[in-house]
Amino acid sequence: MHGFKLLDRFKSTQVHALSPQDSNPCSRGKLSKCKFTNTGSVAQALLPFGLPTTELLEPSIDSYLKPIDYVESLAEIYRRLNTCSQTDKSLLCIEQFSILRGLGDPKLLRRCLCAARQYAIDVHSKVVLSAWLRFERREDEFIGVSSKDCSGYILECPMAALVSGYDPNSIYDHCQCGQDNLEAFDYQILMGNEGSSLEEDSDVSFCIGDELVHCVRFKIASLSSPFKAMLYGSFVESRRDKIDFSKIGISVKGMRAVQMYSRTGRVDLFCPEIVLELLSFANRFCCEELKCACDAHLASLVCGTEDALILINHGLEERANLLVASCLQVFLRELPNSLYNHKVMSVFCNSQARERLAMLGHASFLLYYFLSEVAMEENMASNAAVMLLEGLEEFATEKWQKALALHQLGCVMLERKEYKGAQFYFEAAVEAGHVYSLAGVARTKYKQGQQYSAFRLMNSLIFKHKPVGWMYQERSLYGVGQEKIMDMNTATELDPTLSFPYKFRAVTKVEEKHIRAAITEIDKIIGFKLSPDCLELRAWFFIALEDFESALRDIRALLTLEPKYMMFHGRVSGDHLVELLSHCIRLWSLADCWMQLYERWSSVDDIGSLAVLHQMLSNDPAKSLLWFRQSLLLLRLNCQKAAMRCLRLARNHTSSVHERLIYEGWLLFDSGHREEALSRAEKSISIQRSFEAFFLMAYTLADTNLDPESSSTVIQLLEEALRCPSDGLRKGQALNNLGSIYVDCGKLDQAADCYMNALNIKHTRAHQGLARVYHLKNQRKAAFDEMTKLIEKAHSSASAYEKRSEYCDREKAKDDLNMATQLDPLRTYPYRYRAAGNHHHSVLEILPPFYAIPQKLSRLFQLLMDDQKETEALEELTKAIAFKPELQMLHLRAAFYESIGDKTSARQDCEAALCLDQNHTDTLNLYNRTQDQATRSI
Repeated sequence: MHGFKLLDRFKSTQVHALSPQDSNPCSRGKLSKCKFTNTGSVAQALLPFGLPTTELLEPSIDSYLKPIDYVESLAEIYRRLNTCSQTDKSLLCIEQFSILRGLGDPKLLRRCLCAARQYAIDVHSKVVLSAWLRFERREDEFIGVSSKDCSGYILECPMAALVSGYDPNSIYDHCQCGQDNLEAFDYQILMGNEGSSLEEDSDVSFCIGDELVHCVRFKIASLSSPFKAMLYGSFVESRRDKIDFSKIGISVKGMRAVQMYSRTGRVDLFCPEIVLELLSFANRFCCEELKCACDAHLASLVCGTEDALILINHGLEERANLLVASCLQVFLRELPNSLYNHKVMSVFCNSQARERLAMLGHASFLLYYFLSEVAMEENMASNAAVMLLEGLEEFATEKWQKALALHQLGCVMLERKEYKGAQFYFEAAVEAGHVYSLAGVARTKYKQGQQYSAFRLMNSLIFKHKPVGWMYQERSLYGVGQEKIMDMNTATELDPTLSFPYKFRAVTKVEEKHIRAAITEIDKIIGFKLSPDCLELRAWFFIALEDFESALRDIRALLTLEPKYMMFHGRVSGDHLVELLSHCIRLWSLADCWMQLYERWSSVDDIGSLAVLHQMLSNDPAKSLLWFRQSLLLLRLNCQKAAMRCLRLARNHTSSVHERLIYEGWLLFDSGHREEALSRAEKSISIQRSFEAFFLMAYTLADTNLDPESSSTVIQLLEEALRCPSDGLRKGQALNNLGSIYVDCGKLDQAADCYMNALNIKHTRAHQGLARVYHLKNQRKAAFDEMTKLIEKAHSSASAYEKRSEYCDREKAKDDLNMATQLDPLRTYPYRYRAAGNHHHSVLEILPPFYAIPQKLSRLFQLLMDDQKETEALEELTKAIAFKPELQMLHLRAAFYESIGDKTSARQDCEAALCLDQNHTDTLNLYNRTQDQATRSI
């Protein structure tokens, strides 16, 4: 094989994975094209650093809180949310956010942030949380959108955030942005009218230099108690009609503004410089209403970073709370760009500035949590990340906050290779109660040459606690020989989502010169969990085999996930490697690309489809339709962050208003704003009827529980979509969706027609819908055959095996489900649980008809229940929950616990499930029942 000689050539080459600085010119991001002519092997030129070695592979330490027992932690959070005061609820939702980070579900995290914003009372928390929600949607990437623009909802509205108070029921309402309720006011007329009456009304004058400012005594006195005492008390000024204000520090214009305010109660008539004078004047003479008016008006004037940098110092000096909040809001809503402005960073990182913020209540754990999350996402090893995390530690008050700040500081120091500092912070985090930080302690010991000490530490951890996958993964780094491999395998068994063991086993096979076997190993995790590092590794292997087409496919797919990805441990840009590989194969024309896209789409080859779209976008980066198609694929692959980025790019690149409305509609739909998504689609249709607009409307309506009338509307919308011009890829999807609605309505013949039409234009996934129709018609063999066709055609077939198991006998079903588990251990599917015998009737009564059950359980589940093996069924569920605490699994295990009389465990599982979705009806019913039973037993 080609790769074997290549491996010999690079046998002594070291890949310095953690040392990006290298004297080799290739380390600066470019590979010299001249290498193609200086060597007989193209692969050698493309692998200047050789293949990866196991010595230099290691997993990262996760930078978030990771509880030993997720179920226990989630249950505790739910109990506290139910019993805490309204004032504590917002911060508790942030704690919930920090615990759920490890589950990797962006929708769950957004729900936590929304709840935190919903229960926020003070202006500071509202400003931070509304900016955080905006950042999560990456609105800063929209062309033509400024930091002060509003999405239309109170939830993220910058003006609503500046209003103190608590109204959780209105948080999802539309805000009043753009509606100016102030009455029209002609400043010149006012000045003329007031000017003509000054001499008539004035009974006191203030002297500033040689000029007099005529005022009404009782109106000035009403500004504050000090003025009232001065003008009507025992002071000498009360008996004078001229008072010297020359040394007060206010200008003539400023004093005239004071008298104007005393008559009108308005400050929006004056320029900002005068309002700043009024603010200072108000502070000096305790004019609270004037101060509030100046504060609110100046806050409304902050439009950008430059404004904010100028005004925040005035706000801090004069203790103007709203003005400071408005300035901070601009900084936060312009993240991540704000991180690269040293003036902005000095506000957050300078100790004196931080003290001044704290005095006004604008320096908090919440603020620095948000800032540090953004900084670490941008650059884990940056000075900004360190300084912001130091602020996070400073303002941490609760135990979990201290643990989080210290653990993240440890992660950053580890990334910066400051191992002693990292060890200090990790040990402090352990002291604060975060057991997972022991993995950081072990890693830093290992980096300092204390391998045996690191091994003993992880060994002790495994014996003290119920072991989970990451413990064995970490211990494997410090073991040798067969011990290391055994720990890797145990880690995979306990948690198949951990990518490092697959990577290690793959690279081990490469070192043994079995590259094909290495590709097979890394394929196992790529099949169900797409990540840039695994795609990069597989691309290396393909280059070694001189399979440049496959290597290029993987790198293109990788770059759709992370467009600026650097290959070879950060030494070479992915784009540059694409350019070099492009010289090794025949490039496709645009027509070829469309043909290849159809072929891959039809064979359910999502990675191949991503690669084709990447090439098409390389040639035409302004094609919004292609960005949109890429987003759909990424969503299917569960890469939501990358999908939303592509959708934003689709929105930015479109030249037509009706298309932009569609893409904005999809973005709104993804963030939970269904009504607004529908509104965007309707507006788009009013401009131009299009397939995508009708499809968006249909998809949004179908996302809720459909009654007969709604189903009819969805059918009409999909039929309208199919009448509009589009390509086969999208029409196949629409036909497939239409078939699903027909099935739900019991119109099986119409559904079958839709699925057949979809198959005629090579929408392969329609086999599954057609199989469902056959099954509902009691044609079980035809349903089985239909799913077999899908398995034969589909590149990714885990779901097909899973679905086919419903249409075959028990033994064949077990085989199919075993295969589905092998291909995707995380796969869940709708599972109708039928009575297996009268002896389990009590359990079945309390279970809803459908479940998403992990494959590892489902292949044994019915057998176990038939044989009255509840304990074994619980063990299977527990194994799955350990690495994926999913709502339906938790509910199912709670039901089993209740059936065997373990009410305590049942309640805990219900509480953990409700922490994930507090409105899940079946779990709420089960929870209330267990609570009632516990009460009656007392």
